[in-house]
Amino acid sequence: QVQLVESGGGLVQAGGSLRLSCAASGRTFDIYDMGWFRQASGKEREFVATIWWTGLNTYYERSVEGRFTISRDNAKTTVYLQMNSLKPEDTAVYYCAATRSPRTTSRPAPQDYDYWGQGTQVTVSS
Repeated sequence: QVQLVESGGGLVQAGGSLRLSCAASGRTFDIYDMGWFRQASGKEREFVATIWWTGLNTYYERSVEGRFTISRDNAKTTVYLQMNSLKPEDTAVYYCAATRSPRTTSRPAPQDYDYWGQGTQVTVSS
């Protein structure tokens, strides 16, 4: 089995920063690509960022490029999302996800992922 646990969400003012963490446990040898998705109230879950299992490639949704950074500590099986210059439109529940095989796609859909965390709320005030 695989378990993903997110942490680091909270309330921040516009222009502030926040770092999300996701720790994997269980059969971590079954984990390849990892990524972050978000879902705002009344909207569908959307792609935010992904890092391939090799750690050599990262890709971002256009609206967060230059502001968010995804990174991975393979030794600890942990993925991070550093969020800077936050905007009110970034407000959403953020989910960590992982695949059981190397998908290696630049803009994955939620259906491409096999394991999910419980989500953590990020709220950005104006």
